[in-house]
Amino acid sequence: MEYYSHFPQLRNGQLDPSRIQDAQLMKTNPNRGKGYTAGNSCIKEVTNYSKKVSPVSLELKKFKSEQLNEAEIRLHLTDKQESELPALLYDQKEAFKSDKDALGEIIGHEVESTLNIEKPYPTLLRRPAYPASPKSREALEIHMKELLDLGVIIKVGHNEEVEITTPVIVAWHNEKSRMVGDFRALNTYTVPDRYPTPKIHNSLTQIPQAGYISTMDTLKGFHQNVVTQRERRYLRIIFYCAVHEYLRMPFGIKNTPSNLQRMMNEIFPEGLSEGWLII
Repeated sequence: MEYYSHFPQLRNGQLDPSRIQDAQLMKTNPNRGKGYTAGNSCIKEVTNYSKKVSPVSLELKKFKSEQLNEAEIRLHLTDKQESELPALLYDQKEAFKSDKDALGEIIGHEVESTLNIEKPYPTLLRRPAYPASPKSREALEIHMKELLDLGVIIKVGHNEEVEITTPVIVAWHNEKSRMVGDFRALNTYTVPDRYPTPKIHNSLTQIPQAGYISTMDTLKGFHQNVVTQRERRYLRIIFYCAVHEYLRMPFGIKNTPSNLQRMMNEIFPEGLSEGWLII
C-alpha cells in the first residue's frame, strides 16, 4: 500500500505511538501528509492496515526471503503441503541456523590436547606463513574477519610469546574458497585420543527396519567446542600479516573427531538409549 510506505505510523506491522502526533498535526497542516486524508480518518486507515499485516506475518515473510530461499526441499509435496511448509518451519525456526547467526557454545567439554615433546619445541612447529596470490590473500582476509566476528579466533598481541605457529592456505573449488590450516606438524607431535568413533557401515546396519530416517547436522560443529587456555597456545595460525589463535576447536586437528564424539555421547545419553546414531 502506498499509504504505508509514505506515512510511517506503522512499525513492524503495528501503530507506533511516537508517530500518531504527525497524523493529529495534519488537521492544522495538511501538507505534512503529502495529500493524504488528515486527522482521525488517517489514523483509522493505518489501524485497519495494522490488522491486515501482523508482526508474525511480517516475520514469516522475512524468514522465507532470508532463510528458506537458501534451502533445497527435495520432498514430493502436494500443493497444500507446500503452502503449509513455510509456516511449519517458521514455528521451529530455532532449530535452524545460518552462517550469519552466532555460534553455540558447549560448556563443560573444553578441549585440550597433549604433546609428546617438551620445551623447547622443534622449529618444525614454528612455521612461517605460506606465500599467497592476491586473490588468495583477499579470501584469507574475508575468512579471518568472519572467524573474528564469530569469536572463533582472536589476534595475538605483539608482546605475547609465540612458540607454535601453523600456516594457513586457501583451497578453491568452483570459485568458492575455504581456509585450511596445515596442522600436519602439530598432529605429528600430538598424543592420539583413542576414544572410539563409529564407522558408517556399522551404523547403517542398526537402522534396516526404519520407516523414516531424520538427519540433523550442526552448524560449524567443531567451532562450537571451546578449547582450554593451554590448548590455545598450540592453535596459533599465521598468515602474511598477523598471528591469530583459536578459542574454539578448529578443523584439521588430530583428535577433533574423538573429542566431538565423546562430547555428543555425554550430552545425549538418552538419545543413544533410544536408538539415535550420533556420528
